[in-house]
Amino acid sequence: MLTITPALQEFLAGRHIATIGTENEDGSIHLTAVWYVFEEGSLFVATASKTRKAHNVMARPHASLMVDARKSTKERGVTATGAAELIRGAQSQEINQRIHRRYLSAEALSDPHVGSVFAGFDDVTIQLTPASWISWDMAALDAQVFGGRLGATPGYMLPLD
Repeated sequence: MLTITPALQEFLAGRHIATIGTENEDGSIHLTAVWYVFEEGSLFVATASKTRKAHNVMARPHASLMVDARKSTKERGVTATGAAELIRGAQSQEINQRIHRRYLSAEALSDPHVGSVFAGFDDVTIQLTPASWISWDMAALDAQVFGGRLGATPGYMLPLD
């Protein structure tokens, strides 16, 4: 289990796309790209109550969320796994507003065709309370295993599309 270090808190405070994994009825995993916010030791994801991820959390209250920042050998990331629950009502609206403000500009939020659509669509919040964390840092791995060659040698790492 990983301790939430200041560096990890700083990383989670960054604006990244995360992937949430929930369990489908047949045992397969449903993966979805999401926006998130990390507050008070939990990860929060804004979503609509009609989504598969929301239905999966209601039926099977556990999930995993991966935050991955890919920049060749500067890749860093973290995966959290734990109990998941749906938050509804005013508390959900407040959290979802904070999530939307992390990813949308003030202009987008004030546009009635954007901000109000997100506010109406995302009517619940998934709260993931991590029981375990796994993190990685490709720059550290490169230094330890490859002597820094992957990041320092032009042409070793191909650019991501």
